[in-house]
Amino acid sequence: MTLLLSRSDLESVLDPGTCLDALRRGFTAATGRSTARRVAVPLPGGSATALLPGLVAGIPAYTVKVNAKFPDARPALRGVVCLHGLDSGELLALLDSATVTAWRTGLAAALGTHVLARQDARSVAVIGAGAQAELVLRGLPELREVTGLTVYDTAPDRAADFAHRHGERLGVPAAVAPSAAAAAAGADVVVTATWARQPVLYAADVRPGAHVTSLGADEPGKAELGADLLRRARVVVDDRQLAAETGALAGAEPGVREAAGTLGEVLRGDAPGRTGDAETTVYAPVGLPWQDLAVGWAAYRAALAAGRGREADLLA
Repeated sequence: MTLLLSRSDLESVLDPGTCLDALRRGFTAATGRSTARRVAVPLPGGSATALLPGLVAGIPAYTVKVNAKFPDARPALRGVVCLHGLDSGELLALLDSATVTAWRTGLAAALGTHVLARQDARSVAVIGAGAQAELVLRGLPELREVTGLTVYDTAPDRAADFAHRHGERLGVPAAVAPSAAAAAAGADVVVTATWARQPVLYAADVRPGAHVTSLGADEPGKAELGADLLRRARVVVDDRQLAAETGALAGAEPGVREAAGTLGEVLRGDAPGRTGDAETTVYAPVGLPWQDLAVGWAAYRAALAAGRGREADLLA
């Protein structure tokens, strides 16, 4: 039998702390260039993306994820994560990919942000008040104190709702900014999670010593950070080759196309993260298949324990 896990099923069983631990273990364990593939194909109005296989040492399963990404649709992301038994290929579960993607992207971003930001960084600016930013704001307070929030979105009502909800939940002052630059101006940490195809932030918009996590540049043609900001900052990625081919560094000039390290290298102590309080740091991931497995496996086990989801015999 295959367990079907909807968005509401996943939201009821997923826990930020558990997922952060699983992602940290995955980053620490993953070494070298994996055999995983990340394929994105442009379509009229959107793209089709496949990530396969997701593998993590110690988890007896693998994932294959297929997404439809259409920025003008609501929801913009739809698809499925297939969770297979590693030994037999048995289809253990089908999980809503939008939820898994938001959780693994947002929480991995929270982890990278915490690792690279200054120890005293407390004020956060969010540019793009969508599902991924939601999870960054749920994960980051698990790792460090957040004392202030500023939000910018092209839809002012969405920015206001985001600021109100998270400000109230965290018990911190929360404001809406009139522009991306205004949001970033006073922040210790800046999170960009947009569909932008032109930079929304440049070097002059980010104060020295700040940290920027850029989540939007995960396919060719997408860009959030200006070349001058990337040139000035110490840039850490999740995968060097993918970052240079399809991520934030893909459109950068040759001199800044090489990342300073990966988050896994930093967590293992194989590469330095931040080297000083005055240094500007950037975490610019593209998202890796094993991250879907780390979160998907945690959700699957929690759903079995809680009796969530519906079983289906797809071979009947």
